[in-house]
Amino acid sequence: MADDTFPGWHGTTIIGVKKGGEVVIAGDGQVSLGQTVIKGSARKVRRLKPGGHEVVAGFAGSTADAFTLLERLEAKLEATPGQLARASVELAKDWRTDKYLQKLEAMLIVSDGSDIFVITGAGDVLEPEHDVTAIGSGGNYALAAARGMMDSDRDAEEVARAAMAIAADICVYTNGRLTVEKIRPEA
Repeated sequence: MADDTFPGWHGTTIIGVKKGGEVVIAGDGQVSLGQTVIKGSARKVRRLKPGGHEVVAGFAGSTADAFTLLERLEAKLEATPGQLARASVELAKDWRTDKYLQKLEAMLIVSDGSDIFVITGAGDVLEPEHDVTAIGSGGNYALAAARGMMDSDRDAEEVARAAMAIAADICVYTNGRLTVEKIRPEA
């Protein structure tokens, strides 16, 4: 049964595309409360630099919850420099087993330029098939659009931007005001 005491927060589409030796994570800027757009320019894609190793992360869900998770991810990355997979698994384990963290409602897409993962509160660390993944309200639309463009001549950023434009045309909780971050594997 849904909790009807507070209207649902909606909004956010995040996409990660790995193509041509780089990863692009893009996210829209819309935050909605019920049928009202509260903010159109939220920044839901962030660049992290724990221990000097760059990671790009995009989040869908509660902003405060996502920031808590990003702080935890940074701490895990500082403890295991350059090991995004290990840090992601450690975060997912904590998220699933810690009574405080279990209540957090968000999802993350993270990349160090080599790997790209979706991290969920169910304890999942998923490496996407077909080098593209998406989360959030318009995630399925963006994912389908990007998958259809992966064999084209478009680079990772062009695929991400075009897929997000399609999602914004279909999903009322997604807009076209994007934050886009690129990352390449460290040499």
